[in-house]
Amino acid sequence: MQGAVGLPAGRSAAPMRCTVYRSGTKDFTYLYLADTLAFDELPEALRKRFGEPEAVMRLDLETTPKLANADVGAVRSALGQQGYYLQLPPEVSVEEEITRQFS
Repeated sequence: MQGAVGLPAGRSAAPMRCTVYRSGTKDFTYLYLADTLAFDELPEALRKRFGEPEAVMRLDLETTPKLANADVGAVRSALGQQGYYLQLPPEVSVEEEITRQFS
């Protein structure tokens, strides 16, 4: 049985408090996980690809006006609907990647 969309029964999406985790396998990949959801409750495929999570910060998205590399509205919406938001690495041009790798 499910509670709020995507959340197990008995879970509430509010308030918008979450923990941000860094991926153990993917550079520049972060997971915003609502306090209402445990990492073990995420889809198995996501857990496997994300790897071992490393907590990097806690946020209260009700009082956070903006985020460095994610749209705070999109993060709030995803947390409310499914309990998590996956932030993927930014798109980098081939030229930028070559410069970064070989400078």
